[in-house]
Formats: sequence, C-alpha cells, structure tokens
Amino acid sequence: MTRTELRDAIRADLLEQLERNGTVGKYYTDMVDDYMTMWDVKNQLADDLAENGAVRERHYANGTVAMENSKSTDQLLKVNAQMLKLLENIGIGPAQVEGDDDDEL
Repeated sequence: MTRTELRDAIRADLLEQLERNGTVGKYYTDMVDDYMTMWDVKNQLADDLAENGAVRERHYANGTVAMENSKSTDQLLKVNAQMLKLLENIGIGPAQVEGDDDDEL
C-alpha cells in the first residue's frame, strides 16, 4: 500500500468512525482534514529522521563543528501529541473488539 493509499484509507476510516458515533457535520470533517494534515507532517518528520538521523553535525562560521539533536525529534513528539488530542476531542478512540470487557482486569 502506498502512503497516499494509506492516507486515504485512514481518512475514510476516521470519517466512518465519526458517522458510527453520530458525530457528523462540516466541523468534524474539517477536524479530520486537520488530523490528516498533521499525519502528513508526522510522516515528513519521520522521513527526515530516517534520512538524516536523530543527531546531526552542525558547522559554525568559525569552523567549529558540534553535534546537536535533530529538531525533527521534538517536533515529531509534539505533532503526535496533538494528533492524539484532536482524536480525543472529536470522540475517536481505540476501537473496542466486540465481546472485549475491560472490567475483567
């Protein structure tokens, strides 16, 4: 599955979950689109980390070189947190398997 196909499948799944929950309307569709924008950013940050690593050399004008953490690491964590908050705010959570009862724990 390509990333575009996965993106389309995730968007469709989120919209289906909203409909099952009775949460419909342009506001919620817009929120799903916001989520998908964050999903795109998350993947770009992950690609950057995969390509360039979490620690990079920084070259200064005076000729010195220092190692520094990639800014993509912190940004990736922040974007993931916002994605989770958005899903929570529109009432989408982990899918419950039919017959699964958390009270048994």
